[in-house]
Amino acid sequence: MKAYQLSFGGAVLERGFWLYVWRVTCGSHLFLYVGRTGDSSSRFAASPFARIGQHLDLRPKASANMLLRHIRSRSLEPQRCSFKLIAVGPIFPEQKTLEAHRKHRDIVAPMEAALAQHLRAKGHDVCGSHSSKHPLDAKLFAQVLGKLGSLI
Repeated sequence: MKAYQLSFGGAVLERGFWLYVWRVTCGSHLFLYVGRTGDSSSRFAASPFARIGQHLDLRPKASANMLLRHIRSRSLEPQRCSFKLIAVGPIFPEQKTLEAHRKHRDIVAPMEAALAQHLRAKGHDVCGSHSSKHPLDAKLFAQVLGKLGSLI
């Protein structure tokens, strides 16, 4: 039995379109996972805080736990890893209609792919594949990178 502490700013509870990076350390292994809120499955855009539990859900029938799957694909035990979540947003608020959601999703999705590519180019081990058929808003992406600064 051990005691643990988790601290966070309440702003990460806000729903909307966010980009985030998980920094996962497990023994000598260090890798990154890039993600976003506001995916293609519905008109809802969760908060980064909500994604924490989903990404690391150990239940056998969990379906939104892509980070956990990447950890296990590397033959690592998630309970032995350390995690750091860096989130930028909300880039856009959660939208009221599916049409508006898709418009904003199609702006954030290429930024997710560009962020993964940017981190790989800097020598980071980024798990997963990231792509988008939509054009990158370079000005907005530069703002995202500016917010990330040296946090990763």
